[in-house]
Amino acid sequence: MLVLSVGMSLLLVGRLEAAASPSTAAPTVVAATSVPTDLVAQHASARGHLERDGVAIDFEARPVTPGGTLTEGQFADIRFRLSDIASGQPLRGQAPGAWLDKALSVNGQQTAQLSCKARIGQYLRGAVGVRPLLDLNSYYLLILNKDPSIMVIDPLTSVAGITSTLSRISLKKAPMDWVASADGKRLFVSMPDAGEVAVIDAEDFKVLGNVAAGQQPVRVALQPDGRYLWVGNNASSDADSGVTVIDTETLQPVLSVATGLGHHEITFSEDSRHAFVTSRDAGTLTVFDVATLKVLRQIHTGPHPLAVAQSALSKAVYVADGKAGTITVIDANSLKTRKVIELQQGIGPLRFSQDGRYGFVLNTLQNSATVIDAGSDEVLHSLDVAAEPYQLMFTRGFAYIRGLASPKVSMIDLSSLGKDRQPSVLGFEAGRQAPKLAGDLPLAESFSAARDDAAVFVVNPVDNTTYFYMEGMNAPMFGYLNRGHTARAARVVDRSLREEEPGVFSARVKLPAAGQFDVAFMLNQPEILHCFTAEVQKSPELELLRTTPRVEFLLDSPTVSVGTQVAVRFRVLAGSLDQAQSGVEDMRLRYFLAPGARPHEVAAHEVADGVYEASVAIQQAGAYYLHVGSTSLGVKFGELSYASLRARAEPIDLVEDRP
Repeated sequence: MLVLSVGMSLLLVGRLEAAASPSTAAPTVVAATSVPTDLVAQHASARGHLERDGVAIDFEARPVTPGGTLTEGQFADIRFRLSDIASGQPLRGQAPGAWLDKALSVNGQQTAQLSCKARIGQYLRGAVGVRPLLDLNSYYLLILNKDPSIMVIDPLTSVAGITSTLSRISLKKAPMDWVASADGKRLFVSMPDAGEVAVIDAEDFKVLGNVAAGQQPVRVALQPDGRYLWVGNNASSDADSGVTVIDTETLQPVLSVATGLGHHEITFSEDSRHAFVTSRDAGTLTVFDVATLKVLRQIHTGPHPLAVAQSALSKAVYVADGKAGTITVIDANSLKTRKVIELQQGIGPLRFSQDGRYGFVLNTLQNSATVIDAGSDEVLHSLDVAAEPYQLMFTRGFAYIRGLASPKVSMIDLSSLGKDRQPSVLGFEAGRQAPKLAGDLPLAESFSAARDDAAVFVVNPVDNTTYFYMEGMNAPMFGYLNRGHTARAARVVDRSLREEEPGVFSARVKLPAAGQFDVAFMLNQPEILHCFTAEVQKSPELELLRTTPRVEFLLDSPTVSVGTQVAVRFRVLAGSLDQAQSGVEDMRLRYFLAPGARPHEVAAHEVADGVYEASVAIQQAGAYYLHVGSTSLGVKFGELSYASLRARAEPIDLVEDRP
């Protein structure tokens, strides 16, 4: 998959291997410059400068916190400024690759650079077990499940047919819809049954918290400037059916207002000045002033508004009404109706291409897609697509349309659209079964564009597989089977370098550890490979955590019997290398029967290196909780991991080891 993330970089692997062998090739010469290469700022940023083949590369790793240092566990900005040596002009539109890893113990600059090239070659091949600490070219695939969870997949290793589930994110209740922040660092997931929105840190793939979001929160939408998250509440009562607005900085609701009954779709003006909310059963479009969070007006757009979308090109908002078969065009600034486009009953999902030029509206009854030119608000085409179309998305080159009643995904070549032209409609099958056979489908889209915008991931909820399709192919290249869960939707989290300004490529990362690091850099044209260095300081807070002991319970059986003495064993570890803590003479075990029974304490004796044993008397049926403590280690009861035992007259297989 990494071949998609860094262009055609895999073509360099063979040349990298040759360059890494001193017997077959001379080392690359680093041009001498007035700025020393690979300067390491011990207390602030790390910087480096390289000039080669007419290109100047300035590297910097700087802490996000003003006045801070590069410290493990803290965030830092990795930046590469590319410019033409002759003219001094920035090199725009490049696709550099970068990796951060622990520095190798090598002698001499030439040997270090050869080793650097060899490592880049290994990274590009995607060898299992050979991964950098930070890959600044990759992306991760997130699978939204029917059950309350999200799977995090590393496509780099799964492309070779090897399952690489990085993490599983547990949710409070079943998810319905999700949206990511512009930088991809946060993910917001609606949970209707919980009445909340889960906020997920997409850096660590952990739930930061659950925010109250009104009754039946379904659709979630993030305004372009990222300040507010808007949540559609599909409540059954007039007073609760509307929108809840959440401040993305404080993660607190700042507004809850009724807009009318029915499902709500949400869009915004390009400048985040206005928010537009439909109410399906009320037949209205409610317009909000975002600065004041006040309702400006309600516009009647038809009896059954099903979709709303905005075009940056025409600076207008388009509302599709399924019952009237019309699209109402509203000026995003004046909020006046420009035009009503007459179509047919059954229209629904509506979206515009990335440049805002072409609007697609799907007709589930007619199995068709109507294309509108945003420049003139005229209908250009009516195209036959996959049966019962219900979702659409765009890459730069194509519109993708998903049908409920067919496994086929229709593709429309955007370059073939235009007045008096015959559009090219292609397609491929993502699995063998129609999505509607799965039932219980969420609002979240079942497909997502890959990072390089020339490929997509498509979930088939029936065979529980996520397919990868690359544009130009006749069929998907491979499929990822979601074992143990039921896949419903897909989303890509991009971790690659971004061009923040002309010629400046950067990424914000969390520094994984302390020590000296190689920051490997690669440019395809011209071919430049180089390793810069950065020094990362230790974190006193993390150092304290590393020295704090931890306990692992070694329970022989998942159940115990009433009236027995149970030998409970546990291992005590500490330090970054999990060293066994031997010779602790005051180790004790506290246990009690839940709920609220008087606790008992017994001494624990070392029976192996760092392994201790205590005898626990099981006198009653129920759940027993076990805690470890030691005065000499500075560990109080309840501070470390604990375990629970289930005591029954007739044993069952039930024991839990809890973090």
